[in-house]
Amino acid sequence: MDIVHVPVMQEEVIEALNVERSGVYLDATIGLGGHAEGILQRAGDCTIIGLDRDERALEIARDRLKDFSQVHLVQESFSNMAAAVKSVGHDRVNGILLDIGVSTLHLKAEGRGFSFLRDEPLDMRMDRRQRLTAEGVVNSYPEKDLADLIWRFGEERHSRRIAKAIVFRRRKERIRTCTDLAEIVEKSLRGRGRIHPATRTFQALRIEVNKELEELASALEAGSELLESGGRFCVLSYHSLEDRIVKHAFRKCAKEGLFHIITKKPLVANREERQLNPSSRSAKLRVGEKL
Repeated sequence: MDIVHVPVMQEEVIEALNVERSGVYLDATIGLGGHAEGILQRAGDCTIIGLDRDERALEIARDRLKDFSQVHLVQESFSNMAAAVKSVGHDRVNGILLDIGVSTLHLKAEGRGFSFLRDEPLDMRMDRRQRLTAEGVVNSYPEKDLADLIWRFGEERHSRRIAKAIVFRRRKERIRTCTDLAEIVEKSLRGRGRIHPATRTFQALRIEVNKELEELASALEAGSELLESGGRFCVLSYHSLEDRIVKHAFRKCAKEGLFHIITKKPLVANREERQLNPSSRSAKLRVGEKL
């Protein structure tokens, strides 16, 4: 299927990276290649190293960037960025971009199991080589562990009620689809609020399946070592859990004399972009510079 991908805060990201023609830039979450394409259009002689855990995303990015030279794509998690960069012949980079979270591909492609709006198997794996799936989590985790992760990663205040409802249902039959789980959550909360009642639970499961917060913390540490002096580290986050980790990591690097924080407060998308691209509404961009 054709998937239209509009990169979030494209101009702000390119400006923040301070792109130069001779530079080497790591797009550690290349996704469908939108940000990388913008960087290459701005500085066509630069080198792009693109990482993604999703093999389908890399196929789409490869096709999108086929007219540019000096593009290296690697199927790898961003926590392993140092090894990935070394594997294509580089030791340092002049800029790093992390665009964190679920992508357009994951939400819109069939069979990936990320959306509560689709009647498809509960999966949620960004890297389909791994064994743990969302179906495995909801059908095997103890009730307390389910409640804890829905509270911690989804910031869902009704996490215990939801976990109890999940365990009650799975005793009768295995929970296999997104719509099955969404129905369980919705019934346990007895209706809808401003957002779909399953939103926070699905977010929590996705974070757990892909170990997103652990990956992010590791990537921030690895990136601070990988950058050349004067190189920029740009991170786009989409919820408070991610943004908090980025903020604290940048502050730690600044206290240690490794970083200068460019964005005292995170940049957000302008009004026009928020109206045209719903994905940008919750985005926050933080930027640090290696000293």
